[in-house]
Amino acid sequence: MLAKYANITLTKSDIGYYVLNNLDVLQRKATPAEVIEQIDKDRKNRIERKVHTDGKASSYDVQHINEQINYLELANLVIIDDKDVSINPNEMETVQMFADEYNSDPMFDCSAYNFDTVEGRKLFSQKWNEYFSTLSNVSDKFATSIQALSPTTEDKKEDKKKSTTGNKVELGDEGEEFIFEYEKKRVSAFNARLASKVIALGKQKGLGYDIQSVVAEPGDKAEYVKYIEVKSTKRVTAPDIDSTTWYDTLNITRNEFVAAQQHGDYYAVYRVYFTRDGVTVFVMNNIKKKYEDGKVEITPLTYRVDFSSKAVDSVLDTSIGG
Repeated sequence: MLAKYANITLTKSDIGYYVLNNLDVLQRKATPAEVIEQIDKDRKNRIERKVHTDGKASSYDVQHINEQINYLELANLVIIDDKDVSINPNEMETVQMFADEYNSDPMFDCSAYNFDTVEGRKLFSQKWNEYFSTLSNVSDKFATSIQALSPTTEDKKEDKKKSTTGNKVELGDEGEEFIFEYEKKRVSAFNARLASKVIALGKQKGLGYDIQSVVAEPGDKAEYVKYIEVKSTKRVTAPDIDSTTWYDTLNITRNEFVAAQQHGDYYAVYRVYFTRDGVTVFVMNNIKKKYEDGKVEITPLTYRVDFSSKAVDSVLDTSIGG
């Protein structure tokens, strides 16, 4: 932000040398204003500084720098243009929050977890989700709207107007609508007569699925009912399905899990990713079987407590002091 005010375009090398590889900056002994002042001074004196370790290839120094900057891009907070890095103006509320808190301790201690093991990464992910869903009073500022994923150029304005998604409910609605339209086209292409059997049921509570469709594949089960639960999320880029370390997390309700158990092969979860490049959908059939085979993990995070008057020990007199 200070670089923008000073009319300075930061590069990956600038961020790497003056910030990510500068212990005084990382320990908050040097302020952001001092960093920008030094960058401006060096540029005026035509001094170019880069991280370099004697006896090591350049990749040794830049790998961790590029990874950190890539994380910022994946969080949709910056836009990278070749070597230049700038703030994503669509995410100014979140950027401003970080700017206001730059001199405070982190709200979550990432160093307490072991990222060298799958178990450690999963524990971190679980604790991170628990913290920002239950404790943090700023969690809403980490929500990225679908339109915020789009570059802020004139030719994108009309596309941005079409999408009003700004919260989880609207995101879910948009994901369900996308899959509903997809299923109608898929089923109609197989047999136009069956298209009317694709029904959007997301607004009906307690069913355990959002869309009722049909199998619509060659064979004697073509007209069998197919139950689809849609889970939508936003990412800057689509997941790499070929990656051996990638995994994702989604939440399902008790009704959804019961429906998955009841309908087996005919129940599917459609994971919808809205990204800068479009929409990617992963399909997981028969979650119940995958759970039994150890291909997915299902962890209860909340418990419903049903009680009657027999369990009540006392009733507070709330009129005290009134």
